[in-house]
Formats: sequence, C-alpha cells, structure tokens
Amino acid sequence: MAAERIEILKSILLDLHQGASAESVQELFNEHFTGVSAIEISLMEHELMNSDSGVTFEDVMSLCNVHANLFKGAVQNVEVADTDHPGHPVQIFKQENLALRAALMRVRRLLDTYEQSDDAEMLTEIGKGLLRQLGLVGQFAIHYQRKEELMFPIMESYGHDSPPKVMWGVDDQIRGLFQEARAAAQQLPELEVSAVKEKFEIFAAEFEAMIFKEESILLMILLESFHQDDWLKIAEESEAYGYAIIKPTEKWIPERHSFSEEEAGEAADAGSEAAASREQPSDGRFQQVIDTPDGQVTISFEPKEKKEQTFNRESQQPFGHGYLSVTEANLILDHLPMEITFVNKEDIFQYYNDSVPADEMIFKRTPSQIGRHVELCHPPKFLDKVRRIFKALREGQRDKFEMWFRSESRGKFVHVTYAAVRDEAGEFQGVLEYVQDIQPFRDIDSDFYRDLD
Repeated sequence: MAAERIEILKSILLDLHQGASAESVQELFNEHFTGVSAIEISLMEHELMNSDSGVTFEDVMSLCNVHANLFKGAVQNVEVADTDHPGHPVQIFKQENLALRAALMRVRRLLDTYEQSDDAEMLTEIGKGLLRQLGLVGQFAIHYQRKEELMFPIMESYGHDSPPKVMWGVDDQIRGLFQEARAAAQQLPELEVSAVKEKFEIFAAEFEAMIFKEESILLMILLESFHQDDWLKIAEESEAYGYAIIKPTEKWIPERHSFSEEEAGEAADAGSEAAASREQPSDGRFQQVIDTPDGQVTISFEPKEKKEQTFNRESQQPFGHGYLSVTEANLILDHLPMEITFVNKEDIFQYYNDSVPADEMIFKRTPSQIGRHVELCHPPKFLDKVRRIFKALREGQRDKFEMWFRSESRGKFVHVTYAAVRDEAGEFQGVLEYVQDIQPFRDIDSDFYRDLD
C-alpha cells in the first residue's frame, strides 16, 4: 500500500469534486491502476475528509456512486477461509443481497403486469401481491442495521471510520427513498402506476448501487482487516437484529488452531535458510539459537508469573447509602424496567444494562458497541442534534432532555431521557440515557387499591 498510490487516488477524487467529468477521471484512473486495495480506498477517503482540501463528508456522500463506479472492476478480491460457509457473516450478507435482488425483480414484474392489466379484480390482487413483495424488500432495513451496528464499530476500531460514516449517510437516503416508493404503491389505484414505477426505480437504482459498494468495497475492507474473532463476534450478536428474508441454515463453528511455541517457531522458520535449535523445559521457558553467517543469535522466552485474581464479585462494597456486591448491583440494574445506557465524559459508550433480551430492546445494544464514540453510534443525519444535546448537558445549560414517540410497529409509546451525570462537586461525568415503554401506563384506567376492595 504505497503512499504514492493513495496520493494519486486523492488527486483523482479531488479533480472529480472540482468538476472534472466522470469519463476523464476514469481515463486517468485506468492509466495508473490495474488493481486497487479496498484498504487504500478507505485510507484515501479518510485523508480526503480530514485534510484541508475543503472536501466534506457531505461531498463524498453526494458523489458516492461516482466513486463506486470509478473503482468498479479494479478492486482486488480478498479470499479468506470459511467465508463461503452458510453461517459465516459474509456468506449471510451476500445471501441476503441475493434474496433482496430477487424481491426487487418480483416487484418490477408485478408493476409491469399491473400496468398492462385492465381487470379491476386482478388489479386488486396484483396490488396486494405488490405490497407483500415490498414488505420483503423493506427487510433491507434489518440488513443495514446489522451492518451499521455490528460491522461498523469493528471497522472504526481498526481506523476505518470514513467509509462507515459515508455509507451510513447513503443508507439513510435509501431508507427515505424506499418509504416514498412504498407510500406511492399504497396509493394505487388512485395514483397512476407510472408514478409508482418511477418512485420505485429511483429507490432500486440507489439500492442496487449500495449492494455493489457492500460486496466490492465494504466486504473487501473487512476481509483485509478483520480477524476470525471479529467475525465470531458478529455471528454471535447477529441474532439480536435478525436477518433479511433469509435465515442461516447452519451455525458457523470455525476451525481453531492452537500453536505451541515449538510449532510457532517452525512456522516462523519456514522458508528461511537459517537453522535454529530450541530447548523448552516443562515450565514454559524456551531458548532458540539461530545460526547466521556472522555468528549465532539466541532468543529466550520466560513466561510471566500469573497472579491470582484477587477481586471478589460477591464481596460487599460501600454503595451509596448501603452496601452491595458487584453481582447484586448488576442484578439490580438488569431488573430496572427500562433500558439504560451510559456514555462517559469522553463521549465513549461505556455501559448498557440487560433489562430485556437483545431482540426485544427498543434501542438495540450489543457488546460490539462498547468503547465506541457516541457520535459513531448515531446515523449521520442525527449528528447535529446529538452534538447539541451533549453540549448543553456538558456545559450545564440543561440537566436533561426528554422526548417521546409512538412505535406503531412495536405497539409501544416510547419515552426517552438524556440526563447529565455529575459528581458531588458538580463536575460533568457523562450522560445517562434511559428508555421506557410507557404504553402500559397510558392504558391504566382503574385504581389498583380500589379494585382490591
């Protein structure tokens, strides 16, 4: 990954942002590249958005499709073992895209059939089928949420924070286009079918472009960056979000390799002309002697003494106006009838409780999100609002913000509070978010004690 290649890529994209035609940029690109690493694309976008070039996140997002077309056919494929297993996150991701593409094709056929028919009864049935298929297409929201909540945090931990930010912004635009297309379909037959087709094709074009970006750029970055443990974490936490149209037919259980020091040394020596000898006593120490033309090099290893875990989670600790063990405190937090999230004073997502199973959460949280900057936990379109809330709480302009909304799909009336957490000296220590379903309280129409009489 030569720095010159990244500079050339930056130069090409800057030309594009400054008004150069897509054709001229493509020609320049083809002159310098026969293959490009997805990692290089990520680094280039990061440097471009964080430089003094004047190119903003919004600029990159607005030209996202042009960027994708620029790299089409040039991005190097990355082969990683196990990714073709039915339960591997990469394979599930691709199978979902296949199923979503098939649903898109069915919607197109139904729209064509609707346009050609003049039988009222048949039009009614076609309309019902159309809405069912649009319901399947709409499951892309699950696919996107898994991507944004499970894959993006790990990407950011490896320093690839620009592609997730751009892609999340485009995801939200696609969500909006789908809502418009579905709303138009729901107005049939009052609305002309040609208008519905137009709305749907605008959505479909952006949606299919995103599939290309996911499979040709995003997954290539992940395959180059992620370790097996990263994929395992995604696989284990995916159930909390669910899947789009398809479900895994098998659980992915990777083959794990454990190397002894001797095997690791043999692997390191493979392909080397240097001869080595090793002595390894039973206490784990070993010594390796490597012969070189100029003499011998001796490498020694002595394991550190393992210290006993001294902290006892069951021991009672002073806690507020009483005492609790860590286990008891955790149980209490998990039994509170609300979802709690704590973001510390450095704006890092530090804790959430388990008041309900992950798949029942109003705002889904998974372990992958712990340690993530709060700004990266929200869609780009909400960033300005999040920043204003945290600024007001941090600076003492407000002690809390409250908001509420009705979730029709879940049948809940959700109340959300963002409260500043301050210590005894009044110093800001973070933000506590607590979320409740208050629909049961709104449904109360009797007096408990009166009913007991």
